[in-house]
Parts: sequence; C-alpha cells; structure tokens
Amino acid sequence: MKIHALVLTLSLLVCANASAATQHQGWMPDAIPWQMTAADGTRYALLEGKSEKEREPFSYAFSIPAGVWDAPHSHSATARVFVAKGVLRIGYDSSFDHSRAKSYPAGSYVIVPAGVVHFDGSDTDTIIIGTATGPWTTTYVDRSSPASAGP
Repeated sequence: MKIHALVLTLSLLVCANASAATQHQGWMPDAIPWQMTAADGTRYALLEGKSEKEREPFSYAFSIPAGVWDAPHSHSATARVFVAKGVLRIGYDSSFDHSRAKSYPAGSYVIVPAGVVHFDGSDTDTIIIGTATGPWTTTYVDRSSPASAGP
C-alpha cells in the first residue's frame, strides 16, 4: 500500500483519539497511539481533527521505517511537517531518484505546498508530525509505481 494511500484510507475513518480542540493533548514520538500499520511497516495516527472535512485543520503522525519510500505524488492541501525522530528525505520532482532527495533531520520543519510533486522516504526509522487542512487527497504521478521502489 502506498504510504499516502494509507493516510487517506485512515483519514476516512472516525478517529477515536480525536477530540475537541478545547482539550489539552500531547504526544511523545515513542508513545504515539498508532491506529493503522501498512504492509510496508509504515504507521499512521490521526491525532486531531478530520482530514476529510472541508476547511478543517487536522494533525497526524506518520512513522516511516528505514528504507521505505513513497513514489512521486502531490497533495490537495499544503502539508506542514515537523520531523520528530530520524531523518525525512524529500525530493521535489517526479524522478524518484533518491540521490536527489534533501535530508531533514529531527527538529526540522518542512512545508510542502499543495499540488507540488514530490517523493519521500527515509534511510532510518523516522517519525513525522504533520498538519494540513481538509479535504486531504493524494494523487500519484504513476499509479503503478510501488511505494518502496528504488531510484
């Protein structure tokens, strides 16, 4: 299953951990309540909000195991991503050439604008925390590309 397809699938489900914005919430990278795990080992948690709702802000966590890459794609909304653990690698084109990906170590903050084609992955176990506004969709450049294909 493609990394972001997993995000879309889970975002359509009702999230038991999402609650009103008036409640205090907090998460540590090693204690995130993961809600879905894909065959490639990626994990996803919708932390707050509803990603399918028009103009609704939402927050999510995503865990990328070492060596897993997502094929070139774009999103319907701007993603604001904080790297909580590991090193996120992002390339901004449709080449899927891992050597062209820039590294963002833990503590980095990355903005991926809506509609911008990119691919991402990691060479080390990585956790990201992201925010965006719904409705959230992902469009792959080549729908036949496997998520963990090499450059």
